[in-house]
Amino acid sequence: MTVSSPPPASVTPAMRQYFDAKARYRDAILFFRMGDFFEMFYEDALTAARALELTLTSRSKDAAGNAVPMCGVPFHAADGYITRLVKRGFRVAICDQIEDPKQAKGVVKRDVTRVVSPGTLTDASYLDAREPAFLLALAPGTGTGAGDRLGVALLDVSTGEFLAAEYDGADGRQALNEELGVLRPREVIVAQGVEAATLLPEIVRLGIAVTPLDEWAFGVDRATKTLCDQLRTSGLHAFGLDGHPAATCAAGALVEYLRDTQKVDLAHVRAIGWRERQDGLLIDPMTFRHLEILEGAEGGRDGSLLSVLDRTQTVMGARRLRAWLMRPLTALERIQDRLDAVEEFAFKATERGRLRDTLRAVHDLERLVGRVAIGTAGPRDLVALRQSLAAIPRVRLVLEPMAAPLAQSLVGELDDLADVRDALASALVEEPPALARDGGMVRDGVDADLDALRAISRSGREHIAAMEEAERARTGIASLKIRYNRVFGYYIEISKTNLGRVPDDYHRKQTIAGGERFITPALKAYEEKVLGADEKILERELAIFGALLVQVAAAAPRVQESARALATLDVLAALGEVATLHDYTKPLMTEDGEFAVVDGRHPVVERLASEPFIPNDLSLNGTTRQLVILTGPNMGGKSTYLRQSALLSVLAQIGSFVPAKQARLPVVDRVFARVGASDNIARGYSTFMVEMRETARILHTATSKSLVVLDEIGRGTATFDGMSIAWAVAEFLVTNPRTRPRTLFATHYHELTDLADARPGVVNAHVLVREWHDDILFLRKVVDGRSDRSYGIQVARLAGLPAEVVARAREILSALEQDELARGGRPSLSGAPKAGEQLGLFAAPVAVDDELTRRLAALDVDRLTPIDALTTLAGLVRDAKARS
Repeated sequence: MTVSSPPPASVTPAMRQYFDAKARYRDAILFFRMGDFFEMFYEDALTAARALELTLTSRSKDAAGNAVPMCGVPFHAADGYITRLVKRGFRVAICDQIEDPKQAKGVVKRDVTRVVSPGTLTDASYLDAREPAFLLALAPGTGTGAGDRLGVALLDVSTGEFLAAEYDGADGRQALNEELGVLRPREVIVAQGVEAATLLPEIVRLGIAVTPLDEWAFGVDRATKTLCDQLRTSGLHAFGLDGHPAATCAAGALVEYLRDTQKVDLAHVRAIGWRERQDGLLIDPMTFRHLEILEGAEGGRDGSLLSVLDRTQTVMGARRLRAWLMRPLTALERIQDRLDAVEEFAFKATERGRLRDTLRAVHDLERLVGRVAIGTAGPRDLVALRQSLAAIPRVRLVLEPMAAPLAQSLVGELDDLADVRDALASALVEEPPALARDGGMVRDGVDADLDALRAISRSGREHIAAMEEAERARTGIASLKIRYNRVFGYYIEISKTNLGRVPDDYHRKQTIAGGERFITPALKAYEEKVLGADEKILERELAIFGALLVQVAAAAPRVQESARALATLDVLAALGEVATLHDYTKPLMTEDGEFAVVDGRHPVVERLASEPFIPNDLSLNGTTRQLVILTGPNMGGKSTYLRQSALLSVLAQIGSFVPAKQARLPVVDRVFARVGASDNIARGYSTFMVEMRETARILHTATSKSLVVLDEIGRGTATFDGMSIAWAVAEFLVTNPRTRPRTLFATHYHELTDLADARPGVVNAHVLVREWHDDILFLRKVVDGRSDRSYGIQVARLAGLPAEVVARAREILSALEQDELARGGRPSLSGAPKAGEQLGLFAAPVAVDDELTRRLAALDVDRLTPIDALTTLAGLVRDAKARS
């Protein structure tokens, strides 16, 4: 019998519940609560046993006589097992007992209380505290005028961050496809029958889990109703969704999916933001990698720009800083607001230090309230929430002297949440257990009934002893004893000789050999209290804890607003700290104009370098210095210079100071960086193919407000092919009438320096090198002008090539240079080469016309009149044509 088969009539009521639940969640492993265990059966048991390394057992045979595979985990340890399964890419449906087994009449009621998937798991051990955990929904546009539009919704269940967008046409989809590598959603939701990989091929490469959802959930009317209900609004105009049906469908379906799987109201999801592509500086994943913005060359944060900047005190601030780096600003006013706030934090060291000290006590408010909203918060989460809220009044006090408009605005957004803070402080003990079911989390004095129950539990023996003494005094029976057994509970035992003195309110319970046993109404009432005291204590504590969760969930939007303000203040203060520690300067930002930097530095390299970093100037504009051809040897610092120039724009447009003595920077709309070799073996792309694809992307999408840095274009193919491509690319960037981006173009093709003579707006620069006794010294200083040599052989010797290889390379280089000189110097790329023309490696020198040479050498140009010069030139041309 397979798990999808209908249950036979002979199955037990509990197993019938199992089959009913499994029929609704066929694509999930079903954790079925039975007593103190979550059990799995049939194929689920086989799968879970392999994935979790559990012992596979079996239970009674099914209708066909086959043993039913089964495995299980203790219910109190289920969270760890669920997390392990989700990390392996499985979905888990939790079918729990939804009534008290002691009060159940017949079989205990069970139902699925939550479905856990890669995009909905909020366990702290699963999530990276410093990164978002997005769930993504895709909805292809349909209906009149929808065209080739793709609706997108992003929601981080752990924090409640909710965004929507639309991408038009093939270009839009390609942009989103590339952006997936930066957003890194944990799970993608699509309508049943839609191939997510067809919409966004990158989903497959990144290994993102895809979950189909019923098509009706993506209907525009249903989605609109779902969103209005969730956001507590009568329309979507205020959220920017009017006129965007595809985005509305995606967002509505996403909420539908979460409601169905989390079985809660999602109280922390009460707003949705509209995500315009043009609202931020566009940085594609290729550029993120080349510039090492979020990850270093070896992967991970080390060696990245993020690692240098991240001096935040809270994980909320760390996530906010990462989000800023993923999407820097393009609005000059907002950039300036951030810069002004960072400037004030940089110069007001006392306030900055006190704020940072205060923020150390703030936990992850966003995810704490998220766990409260979806019902997974424990007592320690609420204590952490209480401690964090207690810091808000101190933050307001510390920042009272701040004058920057953005800082003042953020302070104004801080809600003290005194009602929530006081409720948590008065109800919860300082050090509660991790799990609510363990009890002991509520303070004494909070609830009279709970205090009475605890008093009974703590002083049971004393109370019985006191009652026994009182009954002896009342009856005059000195041998009276109050005893207890499991069968009768508490009872009063009277010997035979004293039976005549038993009061009328004693009720006979049992006759024994030495006397009789009695109960009284008072003893019975106490028995009911004391026997169920511990269970009732836990029940009462859980009720109080549940009421606290409801109160906090109701305040979730207020908590989130304060959390966002604290996170932003944390980032601004951290950037002020970085500016002070590393000697950064405030850039002068303009809408357009010159990109002028004095003594600019690479923010990461200067921190990691073992020797002093050499700063460099940079000047780019849209007219006379629109494209800089940069030449110089390997290891000379060209790539560092290119990367630092791009990073200065990224830093400035997140609102950070920059590593430079002075900086005047225009707001750029896109940053493109093609720096360093790469390939994609899995896709069958060579280094050269990857380079050409990335370069093509730049040429098609760069604008006149973009910044482009290119390194060694064309090096992955034959010399003349690569040189020709490099020349054509550089020429396109400087002559294309549609767009002429500010560009830094590093190359080893020294022939490209001729472009500066042929095209206005092109200038040459090179990295200084000094030679000393066949050694070279890298000065790492960039100056205007051409570089006459690449020094490749010297670098190869420094790298440790055998001496005989280096010597042979010199011989070959000398022969090549002689061959080139024999052909009249380096080839000019300003004109097309002759068909079939190619430089020979060791070709014999071409004979020079000695007669023409002698005639030219005999001329004294200082004594020639203009008429004589024209006559002589005409004669030389005539003779040259006759000889050719």
